[in-house]
Amino acid sequence: MLSLFLKCLIGALAVLIIALFSRSKVYYIAGLVPLFPTFALIAHVIIVQEQGSEALKKTALFGLWSLIPYAMYMSTVYLLATKMAAWLSLSIATIVWIITAAVLVYIWQVTQ
Repeated sequence: MLSLFLKCLIGALAVLIIALFSRSKVYYIAGLVPLFPTFALIAHVIIVQEQGSEALKKTALFGLWSLIPYAMYMSTVYLLATKMAAWLSLSIATIVWIITAAVLVYIWQVTQ
């Protein structure tokens, strides 16, 4: 139970840091904070404890491939941010991420 509580605290800390940076002169750093592997570290610790180092290795490889949906999301936001309302561009980018992630998961499952 303590382990779960600590993981929640780490996540809350990440959100707090994002909020603080977004209100500062260096607001763009808020876009870097989610890339700190906070949740990846949590996931990797759990995976290695539950499944072992071979599963950790496969998870790391999948994590590298998961940069594709993230890049698609960021590209969509970049391209649409000044062409339409912010909420609409973020919504479209999220849909692009979901579709790209679904394709990635499907391909991963078929090839493994």
